[in-house]
Amino acid sequence: MKAFSVASWNVEHFKGDPARVNRVVQFLNAQAPDVFALYEVEGAEIFQALVTAMPSYTFHITEGPQVQEILVGVREGLSAFFTQKVEFRSGVTSLRPGALLAITLGAQHYPILFLHTKSGSDPRGLGLRDDMLIRACDFRKVLDKASGGIGKANYIFLGDLNTMGMKYRYVKGRDINQEEELLKLAEQAKRSNMRMLAKDEPATWSNGSTSNLKPSNLDHVIAARHLSFKSWSNTLNSGVTPEVSVRGWTKESTPAKQDQWLKNYSDHALLYFEVQRV
Repeated sequence: MKAFSVASWNVEHFKGDPARVNRVVQFLNAQAPDVFALYEVEGAEIFQALVTAMPSYTFHITEGPQVQEILVGVREGLSAFFTQKVEFRSGVTSLRPGALLAITLGAQHYPILFLHTKSGSDPRGLGLRDDMLIRACDFRKVLDKASGGIGKANYIFLGDLNTMGMKYRYVKGRDINQEEELLKLAEQAKRSNMRMLAKDEPATWSNGSTSNLKPSNLDHVIAARHLSFKSWSNTLNSGVTPEVSVRGWTKESTPAKQDQWLKNYSDHALLYFEVQRV
């Protein structure tokens, strides 16, 4: 039985063009999530567009010296408390803070941490990103303690985690590819009694069909191991049934249609999943 649904979407440089803003809001509204987060919000007009098009939601947004904010929406009727977590800046004030939303359903609490971690394939980018993700995994201990015991917290963290690996200039054999960074994240999650949820598409980001850059797997959901989620019908090649639906350019049938979607909306697809009642 569904407890609530969540959407997570990096809308690249989300500001300005009213036509694009309306398209994005309409697409988000069509997913009908109970909770959602938008990353890279840069314009004040976004808030008014959301309030107008999604009147049954309440909204929260991070604040600080960073240019890009995380905006969170919660459907009316859900009991939720929002907190900005500056420790996920890893000591760099220009980085985005974490956005922590605590949802209460009956006697159960669901802490959800939305993150937009440091990008970059240089050593500094990887180091900051790694620190932010370690902090996100270790936060489980704090939440477990507040929940009354080890493994008790219904904790989820997610977002644009920018898992793009690292290129170490001028030193052969020291590069870290994307798969290795993802394996490290999966192992770190495992040590915190969490797991990375499988998605129904292999990539979440694209620079378009004419780019030399291949589509990439940058957006993820990591959840407490005891939580369960709705399964989506198409099974992956690995035999794993996905629990996260990747929606947007990934579902378009041709490269031309994918390119048009990227132009109209964002270079990231939207992640959607449904949490089942504990």
